[in-house]
Amino acid sequence: MSTPELGKVIPSLKLAATGDKTIDLKTLRGKNVVLYFYPKDSTPGCTTEGTDFAANHDEFKRLQTVILGVSRDSVASHEKFKAKYNFPFDLLSDPDEQACSLFDVIKEKNMYGRKVMGIERSTFLIDAAGKLRREWRKVKVTGHVDEVLAAVREL
Repeated sequence: MSTPELGKVIPSLKLAATGDKTIDLKTLRGKNVVLYFYPKDSTPGCTTEGTDFAANHDEFKRLQTVILGVSRDSVASHEKFKAKYNFPFDLLSDPDEQACSLFDVIKEKNMYGRKVMGIERSTFLIDAAGKLRREWRKVKVTGHVDEVLAAVREL
């Protein structure tokens, strides 16, 4: 499967999610979707990014936009992370890197002098018709959610 291109419809993608759900991107047509990929539950940058999205959740919701966080962590880990910070949106578990591969977010990283493969913090904006409208790669957390919100307002 090739990486989604701007302006093209995202293929169907089903992942296990918090709240004992399976979420299929195809069933979210009719709403905008913010799909943000983050490296690991309960780490400082990922916590800040999640709480920033949570703080703006009402505005995203008003704009008919669903927020979904994705990492390789288990659903059990996601449940704890979501509960601890009261995230009002679902987190998707991608242990087999199905979504990570589709969106090409697995990159070589340097951890304490060692090369490892991990998720590069990235966000994708999918419109109500299921088309990829924007993508942000190598995301810096500070100010990112404001950028995404501005892009949703432009849809």
